[in-house]
Amino acid sequence: MIQPQIIAGRGRPHYATGIHSQLMLKAFSAIFLSVFLAEIGDKTQLATMLFASEGQNNKWLVFAASATALVLASAIGVLVGAQIERFVKPSTLKLIAGAGFIVIGLWTMLSRG
Repeated sequence: MIQPQIIAGRGRPHYATGIHSQLMLKAFSAIFLSVFLAEIGDKTQLATMLFASEGQNNKWLVFAASATALVLASAIGVLVGAQIERFVKPSTLKLIAGAGFIVIGLWTMLSRG
């Protein structure tokens, strides 16, 4: 466990910068990679490609609109996830999410005929 250190003039605990930065970078990298890989080839990306392929649409406008939509969707996910965490253990959430992905995958494979 990381022990907080009191920094003069701040009056509140401050965690060792090196270790804290490494933990934040590790978490950021894991989250970024997971979301990035999940979005590649997803219907969101396909819709964005469709809008970008239409000649009358400005490519920067398509980028800005789709990026804003993804940021808003992510913000909603963070807010809802933070509230759910208050009532359900993270291990239970992981189990439910994993089972949900398996069910969706099986349904996708079996519904293709």
